[in-house]
Formats: sequence, structure tokens, C-alpha cells
Amino acid sequence: MTNPLSAISLKNPWHLLATGFGSGLSPIIPGTMGTLASIPFYLLLVQLPFPIYVILVVVSCIIGIKICQVTSDDMGVHDHGSIVWDEFAGYFITMIAAPAGWVWIVIGFALFRLFDILKPWPIKWADQKVHGGLGIMLDDILAGFISLAILQVLAYFFA
Repeated sequence: MTNPLSAISLKNPWHLLATGFGSGLSPIIPGTMGTLASIPFYLLLVQLPFPIYVILVVVSCIIGIKICQVTSDDMGVHDHGSIVWDEFAGYFITMIAAPAGWVWIVIGFALFRLFDILKPWPIKWADQKVHGGLGIMLDDILAGFISLAILQVLAYFFA
């Protein structure tokens, strides 16, 4: 059996994005590494006006369906661990309207990883029932929105 990673080329823009600029190729905890790699991009995006940030998050989710589908098809594996664009999008969702500061970046990171790993309902349902690029993206989008809600409640009481 061929290693699915042998189908990945970082010269291919779909693969480069899907692997989070190579962060998903980490041999250990690729999803966490992908989320960590999304932080510098978040720090750039958050400098933009809020409506532009939200538009770019929506675009990252929509284009993410294609990014993940193409790469998954090329690898011949549904939702291979090296595909982490969904973690980028999920973290960007988590951080919508987050208070400024590293504490909130870390809290958002921890919340998103917690929900992405534990996959409570409806995240688990989406992970199991929705396939293709949409399926790869949807569970992380849901984890992002749940994390966003909790982060906003924490910010309301503690920021």
C-alpha cells in the first residue's frame, strides 16, 4: 500500500494550503501543529477591520471545502491527519471578536483543540455523517463556533 503522504507536494498550492503550509506534515499531533501554525495568520487577519476579518473567515471556510477535497482525493484518503486547513478555519472562527492579548489567543487555542479532539455532538455527528471536503471542514467549523461561544462568555465575564 502506498503512503498517502507520498501524494503530497508542497509545490501544489492546494496541498500547500491543505497541509497548513506544511504544518500538518508533523509526525506528531498534526492537528495541533496546524492550529499553532494558524496563529501568525490570525495575528495578521485581526489587524483588518472586523467586517473584512469575518468575510475572510467565511471565504477560508468556503474555499477550504475545495482545498480539502482536492487534497483528500489526491491522497486517496478521507480527512488524512496532514490536512489541517480545517483547523485554520476553525481557529479563525473561534477568534472572531476575541479580546486582544495572548491570554485570549491561548484560551481560544485550548477551547478549539478541546472541542476538535473530543468531538461532542453535533461535531461528532458531522465528522461521521458528512463526507468529502464539506465533511472535512464541517466538524472544525462547528468546533470553532462552539469555542467562539464559550470564548465570548468568558470574555464577557473576565475581559
